[in-house]
Amino acid sequence: MTKIKESSDELNPAVTVAAQEIAPAKRRTATDYLALAFATCGVGYFPIAPGTLGSLAGVGLYVTIWSGLDQLLTSRAFANRLTTVYVFTPLMAFMLLVIFLVAMIGIWAASRTEKLQQKKDPSIVVIDEVAGQMIALLSGPFWVQTWWSILTAFILFRLFDIWKPYPIRRLEGLESGLGIMADDLGAGVYALIVNSLLISAYLLLFSSG
Repeated sequence: MTKIKESSDELNPAVTVAAQEIAPAKRRTATDYLALAFATCGVGYFPIAPGTLGSLAGVGLYVTIWSGLDQLLTSRAFANRLTTVYVFTPLMAFMLLVIFLVAMIGIWAASRTEKLQQKKDPSIVVIDEVAGQMIALLSGPFWVQTWWSILTAFILFRLFDIWKPYPIRRLEGLESGLGIMADDLGAGVYALIVNSLLISAYLLLFSSG
């Protein structure tokens, strides 16, 4: 008996894996439902493009945390006559911590959901898109606070997540939840690099005068 590898919404063909590679599910516990809640992020059960919705959830989470913390740190820096380095350094550190925690929770939740669903990389798991999208967004608001930097980060992440250039596709072969999360984290890094180059080009061309 084989199981079919699913996907949130990508253009890759289904991949069959041996049933014994996925541990049998047991009666669901409260921890199982918690894992499902984290893995699906409230949008994983949507029948159309759950991965894209997961990316949008990542945008919402990132912008909400970033904007709130930015306002808090900026007001404190202004009151104490501090430079912007006292805003951006702790802000970057905190966002990296948030992304790390989301990724760690995602590995656990995705692994457990895979066992519960008896499917390899089930399509309802979108916390990988949330984490990857947040990595891509590190390129934008910290450099240029514009709507287009967020939009390009979103588009680029979806592009790389679907395309999966080397070595992203190889990362899918990692064990269980680690493989589910790793390819999207890799797509986020690709999007981060390209979007940073786009923002740098914008700054050089249009902000030099």
